[in-house]
This record gives sequence, C-alpha cells and structure tokens, in this order.
Amino acid sequence: MLFQSAPAKCNTRLKGNSKTTSSISQKPLIKLAIAALALTLSLSALVPTSESFAAEHIIQLTAEETQDDGFGNKLLAYKMLSHRVDGLDITSRYSTEATIPGPTIELTEGDKVKISIENAIPGNNIPIPGISKQVSIHVHGVHYDILSDGTLKVINKNFDEGAGAGLEETYVIYEYQWNVALGTAGTWPYHDHNFETHNGAEHKGLFGAIIVNPVGVSSYDKEYVLYLGDDAFWGMEINGVSKIQSNHGVNPTLVATRNSNVRFHLIALGTDIHTFELKGYKWIDPGTTHRINQVAIGPLEKHVFSVIAKNSTRYRDNNLSNKLLGMEGKFLVQ
Repeated sequence: MLFQSAPAKCNTRLKGNSKTTSSISQKPLIKLAIAALALTLSLSALVPTSESFAAEHIIQLTAEETQDDGFGNKLLAYKMLSHRVDGLDITSRYSTEATIPGPTIELTEGDKVKISIENAIPGNNIPIPGISKQVSIHVHGVHYDILSDGTLKVINKNFDEGAGAGLEETYVIYEYQWNVALGTAGTWPYHDHNFETHNGAEHKGLFGAIIVNPVGVSSYDKEYVLYLGDDAFWGMEINGVSKIQSNHGVNPTLVATRNSNVRFHLIALGTDIHTFELKGYKWIDPGTTHRINQVAIGPLEKHVFSVIAKNSTRYRDNNLSNKLLGMEGKFLVQ
C-alpha cells in the first residue's frame, strides 16, 4: 500500500498596482521600471530558494537475513535495490549485498524523497498474534507526516507502517515520503521500528544513516560513518569522488590518502556513553572554536568533524568497559 502527500509548492507572487496617464513622460516610466526591478530583486532575496536546488529521490530498499551472530541467531540487514535522483540511476554506488550498517543516503537541503521498503525475511507475510513480522524505516532529522513515521499502529495510531505482516495490517511494500527541508542539515540515523516489537530490530542490524548537506557544502576526499554500539564500532566509508560505498563491518580499517581532507560521522547506538578518540588528532568541536582530541557521545547523539589525514593511528572508545571489549579500529594513512 502506498501513501502519498501533495508536494510542497512555492506560489509566491509579487503584485503591484500602478496608474499611468498620458501626461507621464518616457523618462519617469523608465525610472519606475528600474525601481520596480530593484524592488523585485530585493524581495526575491527574501524568498527561500531551496526549491530551485531541490532534487527528487526515488529509493527502494529491502531487508533480509544475513550472517549468523555467532550464537545461532540470524542478523538482519538493509540492501539498496534502486536509487534514482531526478531520473538518474545511482544504484551502483551501493553494495549489491545486504550490509551492516545499511546504505548511507546522501541528500541536500531542499530535496524530496520517496523511499519504499520490501521485506525479504522468510515467513514475513504470515501473521502471528501479538508479534509483528514487519520491517520499517524510521528516520531522524528530516520532515515527514505521520503516515511516514515507520512505526506500528500502537505508536502512531494510524497504521502498521512497514512491509510484511504487522500486528493489524499486512503490506507487501510500504512507501514513505521525506521533506529534506531547510534547517535539516546533519547526519541522522534511520532504523527499523516494527520487527517483532514496537522497538524494532536495530539491535539485529537494521540501521543506517542519511547525510544531509547544505547547498554548496565543501566536498571531502573520504567520508567515514561510524556507529558506536555497546561493544563494537560498526562502520563504512564513502569515496568522495566516485561516491562508492565500501568496507562495511565491525571495527573496520579506514583508509585515507596522505594530506587528504576526510570527514568522520559518529552516531551512538545502544545505551552506553562513549568517549571517542582519534589518537594523535585534534579537530574543531562543531559550533565552537575549541580544538578537541576526544568527545563524549551518548545514545542516538551524533558528532561530525573533519581532519587532514597526516599519520596512521587508531580510533577507539576510551570508556573503560568498551575499551576492555576491544572497541577500536585502524585509521590507515597511505
């Protein structure tokens, strides 16, 4: 079942009343025209221009079983089926496999997104009383109406908003619509909210991120997205030129070219408080002028920073319990 909402439109008009008589000479008319043009240009500067930059994204994801967790339980993962931007197919930048973490979706303020989810988990269409078999996409940061919340009816009071058999409703495909409005720039998580319970299966691997850039943002040679779990980092990297996404997995080795400009995106999952360090590096704490060498980050908080890659080192969580669990990885500069 598909849900659609009317697209936002900007119908701003500038109206003016003018009276002329045959007694007005050509020179005053020219002056009036110049003044009107100046007024129009001045007012147009006050009208938001995001629509002129807006792109339409049509995205299809699926969720499926992936590797065993080591204890006999199957992990779950999102996989990109298709991503088109204004009709241009960019699906090749994503892995052809289901990955943990899921695909990182790059957007720009002003974009509109239609994103649908399919369910490839065995037995997902067979209802079980009191247990949801649905998978969903619940996103943070961008704007949407209640029909795109990606939650169960027990939460949103409307529908079981996912693909598969929910507590009350079953859908083969469910579509969400996002408005990437001005002011939503940042790095935001998305995750399942419907599988088995109203808390979903984020802990089983159904999570990913969107990166919302302002119009005209600087580019980076590499982007690294690291999720801080309760016992490990999950991560991946994006080539800044080709946009190819790779190196998904646990405590991944992140690779950079010497003297390249790279950006880290940290998102905390689970329940722990973390203390992230990129040993030997300092960066500007966003929103301040302070240079820091580590940052405390709690559940669903995020921290984004950039550095010039100079030397190989390790990234790690200095929280004692996580440090003892070996929560660290390599940052390899070549």
